[in-house]
Amino acid sequence: MTDKYIFRFIAAVSVFVFAVVLILNRKILPVPDVTPSFTPYLPLLNAILNGTCSILLLISLYLIMHGNVTWHKRVNILAFCLSSLFLISYITFHYLMKTETVYGDLDGDGKLSPMELDAVGGTRIVYLAILISHIILAAAVLPLILLSFYRGLQMQVEKHKKLVRWAFPIWFYVTVTGVIVYILISPYYRF
Repeated sequence: MTDKYIFRFIAAVSVFVFAVVLILNRKILPVPDVTPSFTPYLPLLNAILNGTCSILLLISLYLIMHGNVTWHKRVNILAFCLSSLFLISYITFHYLMKTETVYGDLDGDGKLSPMELDAVGGTRIVYLAILISHIILAAAVLPLILLSFYRGLQMQVEKHKKLVRWAFPIWFYVTVTGVIVYILISPYYRF
């Protein structure tokens, strides 16, 4: 495969994933009448997957710093597979849920009353800052991850290293903040 083909493939996958997430966020597709019973467990699963990926990324860094390329690759492939599973679970959850959860919405009506805003205070700003940075960086890191995986698997070490200098910290930030977002929003889930 040529680099041109790989770049096009990575761009297509990245745009497709972004479009699917945007469509689901805007509730453009019809939602099933009955929410499956497993749906409430998906956010916790997502947090577990993100947390596990965070740990795997740190292990991967440790392994490569100690010259263990074989296990570095294996751990990264596992992290990539778990991140892919996360994406499937995330998309499934946002497709199946009829409404979005709002941070600070104590009564579950989808709106924030002045009393609810007072109750959450400045933590809402912190939550939104973490969430917005998480979303933007999650969208931005996908092509970097895919391209760095390609370079690593092809043993194009120097090109892989240049990409990973950006991809690793962003991917790690996204996985860690995914867990933080879950912890902060979970009290407001209404199923």
